[in-house]
Amino acid sequence: MLRTTLIVLVLLSTTAIAQPPAESRNPKRPGRATREARLNHPALKIERNIPYAANDNPRQQLDLYLPKERKTKKLPVIVFIHGGGWKSGSKNTGALRLMPFIKTGHYAGVSVAYRLSGEAVWPAQIHDVKGAIRWIRANAAKYDLDPDHIAVWGTSAGGHLALMIGLTGDTSELDGKLGPHTDVSSKVAGVVNYFGPTELIAMTGRSGKLDRTKGDSPVAQLFGGPTQATDEKSKQASPVTYASANDPPVLTIHGDADHIVPLDQAVRLDTAMKKAGVTHYFITIEGGGHGKLSTAADEPTARFFAKYLRGIDEEIPTGKIPMAK
Repeated sequence: MLRTTLIVLVLLSTTAIAQPPAESRNPKRPGRATREARLNHPALKIERNIPYAANDNPRQQLDLYLPKERKTKKLPVIVFIHGGGWKSGSKNTGALRLMPFIKTGHYAGVSVAYRLSGEAVWPAQIHDVKGAIRWIRANAAKYDLDPDHIAVWGTSAGGHLALMIGLTGDTSELDGKLGPHTDVSSKVAGVVNYFGPTELIAMTGRSGKLDRTKGDSPVAQLFGGPTQATDEKSKQASPVTYASANDPPVLTIHGDADHIVPLDQAVRLDTAMKKAGVTHYFITIEGGGHGKLSTAADEPTARFFAKYLRGIDEEIPTGKIPMAK
């Protein structure tokens, strides 16, 4: 007797979208058609694929999102940096992260592309994103942006780059010479870090997927090959190396069930920040995985931007927060 077994595997993947408190919040990840509909929202003005390095490389472009109805003349700016292990990802993923903030009329948004490790190795990535910040500040008057209130926000590898921007504002060796605005500052007013690597040396020998001594790991590819435990390049590319009293405030949100970038990375950052006297809000999402923080991350993120970009007296929670149901 012939028996036929049919096995259907359904893979569901959701990505939490941090949003300001709003009655229209939708925790579900929309499909492509829904994303395009949101991008064509009549309340938004979008300029895509703006080159920030004075060339035609699509990985050195940014998208600018502006509200058509502004609540203030000069808008503070939220800059989103995508993840993907420094080897994949697209600035298009920043659209839905930024949209809820832009539609309030209180913020402008920018989503940044940068050269991936298959095209260029470290420190090309930090040079790119710093070049993008300089472009924003240099063009602030043109778009009525507030150059003194720019914050960076990133997930995973993007969180790492956001931290590097924020914590190396006084480290000229990583500024690079990218683009036409090398005389403009790349300092920012705040950083939001979602589960980003913070001390790459500590990734060695870990069970996570970022062990930099393995040639196929994202960290090894970022550096152009495996690195050793005391490698200076790993130290140079680690945010904890640069924690100092002059750094802007940072919000870190990390899940305690993250098996790609272990929670220990966020703990190490928190230790370094406290030692340096930096304002650091550290939130652990109980049961949160890599890229899976649920809507529990939404309100702290919105409060952080309101406090440090708009000057609103907000209380930002710290400690453990359960996953939202």
